Amino acid sequence: MKGKSLLLLLSVVVLSISLVACGNNEDTGGSESVELDFWVFGSTGYDDLVDEYKEIAPNVTINFNQGEMDDTHNNLFTSLSAGSGAPDIAMIEVSEVARFLEASDKFHNLFDYGAEDVAGNYLDWKWLQAQNVDGDFQLGLPTDIGPTTMFYRTDVIEAAGLPTDPEELAAEIDTWDAFYEAAKTIKETTGKPISDSPTLVFNAIRDQQSQQYFNEDNELIIENTVKDAYDFTTKMLQEGLIGQNSLWTAEWGSAMGEGSYAILPGAPAWMIGVVKDNAPDASGNWALTTIPEGAGNWGGSFLTIPAESDHPQEAFDFIAWLTAPEQQLKSFHGMGLFPSAPDVYDDEEFLDTTDDYFSGAQTAKIFAEAAESVVEVYMGVNYGTVNTEIETAIMNVAEDGADPQGEWEAAVRRIEQQLERQ
Repeated sequence: MKGKSLLLLLSVVVLSISLVACGNNEDTGGSESVELDFWVFGSTGYDDLVDEYKEIAPNVTINFNQGEMDDTHNNLFTSLSAGSGAPDIAMIEVSEVARFLEASDKFHNLFDYGAEDVAGNYLDWKWLQAQNVDGDFQLGLPTDIGPTTMFYRTDVIEAAGLPTDPEELAAEIDTWDAFYEAAKTIKETTGKPISDSPTLVFNAIRDQQSQQYFNEDNELIIENTVKDAYDFTTKMLQEGLIGQNSLWTAEWGSAMGEGSYAILPGAPAWMIGVVKDNAPDASGNWALTTIPEGAGNWGGSFLTIPAESDHPQEAFDFIAWLTAPEQQLKSFHGMGLFPSAPDVYDDEEFLDTTDDYFSGAQTAKIFAEAAESVVEVYMGVNYGTVNTEIETAIMNVAEDGADPQGEWEAAVRRIEQQLERQ
């Protein structure tokens, strides 16, 4: 009897200790202290939201590391290859997603931590960009997007006799054929090209296609998908309707303030900052409207959890909070990151957003309508290789007067040679 009584007493003591421990865990949020390393690039404003999250989850410390986009991707790839040094959370730009999806074994599958429960927070096409072809692996949660529109110089458009009101201009230039006709009118009346960058024209049309460079079997399909966009662009080049500036050059930037062309086509939400930086004195001379024949998408990112992380659930809980509609709205107002969460598009304050620099345009409303018309596109791991060669061909036509068909065929040969070496 004494033995049994002692055993019973010990059981009661152990149970009491367990209950006290459980009570203590509940008081501190139910988790031990956790540190998460968070790699991002660009100006996101996420550091402020990290501080806000500390109030929600005081047991979680997030080490915020901001770098340049290329450096962040290269460092991540190196760390994953080495099997050490990767963070708990890594930001990946959409153009790099396919490359990292090929190394999906180096990442946690977000479906294992609750991704299916938050999938409805995001635009379908954006969500699918970070999912494998079989649909059973989710690499990342969506952050911002870059739906494309049409920026235009009101002074040049007016001088050409075209309407400067956004809705009226959109109705006037509602197809790419109408864009071509407007280009002829602008050239005849002002002597200026409709756009100064041939690759922007090509990109704008390409990004509207549901298939671009590769199909989901990674077969090259450019002859049937983007050759028409290439032909349209080079035709306008030969007729002197498009300028010769390469993207991101000093000449391209300074032209924004000079009014030397009429339209910047295929411009995403983040391009607003680019125009303002390059043309600070052109306020009121710029406006924006919808692009002919539907929007595309240029840019945007995802938050991923490398497999090295020992705290994937805590990491997921944080990125699910960070990319929820409420926080995406804060990121929009704070840093101009355009939301991938369509619930934000119903917010009255969001819809009322205007920009005096762009002639009082309803910027948020226009970009939101563009975002909802974007179609899903499979990019493929070699997207950048193909894009570089096509852009080279276009610029050879623009700068050297090269034969468009000859340049296309040469680009295809270079692409095929590089793909064979993969």
